[in-house]
Amino acid sequence: MSSKLSSPTAVTIKLSGWGGNPVEQKLLKQVLQDFEAEHPTIKVKYEVISDQYMDVLKTRLVGEAAPDVFYLDALEAPFLMSQNVLEPLNSYITPEFDLADFEETLLNSFKYQNQIYGLPKDYSTLVLFYNKKAFAAAGLSNPPKTWDELRSYSKQLTGKLNRYGFGVTPELARQAYKIKAFNGQVVDQNGYATFASEAGLQGLQLVVDQYRKDRSSALKSDVGTNSGNEMFGQSKVAMVIEGNWAIPYLTETFPQLEFATAEVPTINGKKGTMVYTVAYVMNKQAQHKAQAWELISYLTGKQGMQKWTGTGFALPTRKSVAQKLGYDQDPLRSPLVAGVDYATPWQVGKYPGAIVNNFDNQFISALLGQQPLKQAMVRSQNAANRQIKTME
Repeated sequence: MSSKLSSPTAVTIKLSGWGGNPVEQKLLKQVLQDFEAEHPTIKVKYEVISDQYMDVLKTRLVGEAAPDVFYLDALEAPFLMSQNVLEPLNSYITPEFDLADFEETLLNSFKYQNQIYGLPKDYSTLVLFYNKKAFAAAGLSNPPKTWDELRSYSKQLTGKLNRYGFGVTPELARQAYKIKAFNGQVVDQNGYATFASEAGLQGLQLVVDQYRKDRSSALKSDVGTNSGNEMFGQSKVAMVIEGNWAIPYLTETFPQLEFATAEVPTINGKKGTMVYTVAYVMNKQAQHKAQAWELISYLTGKQGMQKWTGTGFALPTRKSVAQKLGYDQDPLRSPLVAGVDYATPWQVGKYPGAIVNNFDNQFISALLGQQPLKQAMVRSQNAANRQIKTME
């Protein structure tokens, strides 16, 4: 008999996530094998939902086939937390688990009415990536510290080694912190869109002016690429604002590229960036909650997290793990870690679809000069709020 066979009393926990890249999938499977080795009475059945993740999940949570533990993006968390389908985790968390070790900004995205519903597994902020050769050719030695400097650098870099100084990603997911820089808000406390305020427009106007007046920034479609990473990797632009995911991608795909990172330049005298995070959550209907918690606490515990984030694909949400792995000292990753304290979490109320889709559709048209910014934003705000009213 092989000792591999689990004891007859083994409990199976179903874990669902979306398909990341193959390297990440392989890494997670390895971490899950380690978990099973340490917990012989628990088996983990890992299932990837590769398409329409949230739709599939919502359907399953109503039916019977829902996983016990699953990934939940911060953007989708407010809706699910309000629906009474997730298990609150407060009563499971022990002092040894060391909740205070988590970055507070990240943990807060999974709190609702004084309960914790998820533990963040990893995160990324945004930072400025810049091409060192392009900077040297333009006689620039340091990254820009303010948005005004970024625009001035951008003009100097345009048409030199690169066609454009800066690559812009216009989606709200990348722009929300600019709305906040002038004390605007994306949504009000009732979850309605409020980004078309004068304050919000000031931040967005910076993007429009750089693109339309300075002509020193480009969209991915302007230079025939599929992403900000690729624009930068192919040296179509000298600077982009991207996340941790760009580091492994650029080093593997463009090994000749000499680049560095810096914190996002300040806007209106304030530091700002975005932060994206995903948590492990427990289904309220899970049959084996104690074992489901064992899995969550292993994956988000100090050891499990160190295994998961040790290769640099994702950043650890625990401060102690970030220090242990040296990410706070790493020349490329330290600006990402620094940003978590002042970042705007990517979370826009209970009905993110209405907010995001309406903003993205209209902001791009203002950027392309098809309508004035204010008109575009008022239109999208009104449309978003009409949709939210029908869903409440």
